[in-house]
Amino acid sequence: MAKAIVNRVKAGDLELKEKVVAINRVVKTTKGGRTFSFSALVVVGNENGVVGHGLGKAKEVQEAITKGIEDAKKNLVKVPVMHGTIPHEQFVKEGAAKVLLKPAAHGTGVIAGGSMRAVLESAGVTDVLAKSLGSANPHNVVKATFTALATLREPIQVAKTRTVSLKKVFNG
Repeated sequence: MAKAIVNRVKAGDLELKEKVVAINRVVKTTKGGRTFSFSALVVVGNENGVVGHGLGKAKEVQEAITKGIEDAKKNLVKVPVMHGTIPHEQFVKEGAAKVLLKPAAHGTGVIAGGSMRAVLESAGVTDVLAKSLGSANPHNVVKATFTALATLREPIQVAKTRTVSLKKVFNG
């Protein structure tokens, strides 16, 4: 599978909304007792084509979420959203998770599972048909969805590589 160029974005002056996708509690048993630790998978986005995901680990839940948000702000990418949907169908495999995204007509809504829905809504996609195949692990599903969105190509880029005018395509 050929990886497309990913459009990285700086978090500078963007108003980002964060969503916690998953929180995991881990217990380490020592002779002194049990030590709890938490990890938080967080998705951030401006709901206008910019999205990122991050993982934070700490002894307390709130601290883990804060670390996850900071990590997500370092991994922001630009996603081509056209009229509320994605420009073309996309299938991506990341680890054991497989993700299928299809553009949908206006008014369809986001038809996707839990962790996929968080990524798509944070990216600003309002109409899409999505299916998570294989693993249900939220970490792998979020990574696969993120990769699928990051490797989407805009019609202008495709037209330039094919040396086709978009006016001819849309006007007949």
